[in-house]
Amino acid sequence: MTARRFHIGDTVRTRAHGNGGHTRIPRYLRGRRGRIVALAGSFPLADDRARGVRDAQCTAVYSVRFDAVEVWGPECDANVTIAADLWESYLEPEHA
Repeated sequence: MTARRFHIGDTVRTRAHGNGGHTRIPRYLRGRRGRIVALAGSFPLADDRARGVRDAQCTAVYSVRFDAVEVWGPECDANVTIAADLWESYLEPEHA
């Protein structure tokens, strides 16, 4: 496994995948900004497994928290958050 790119507290943006293949990132979280709240561990990328890659490399999986307003817009309660466990390859550093 390679070194982890992100740490707890880092602000990240999910990649806005446009591919038609299998992916485990929910469509409603694509292109959204969130914050790393925990390291969930290292696991084989499920997308590779779905494509039949038998020896998929283990990569870091992070628990990322998103504000509901970021995901669903200003009509949402500003106190509501959403959490998702996402593979490192789904994330980019958020540059403020």
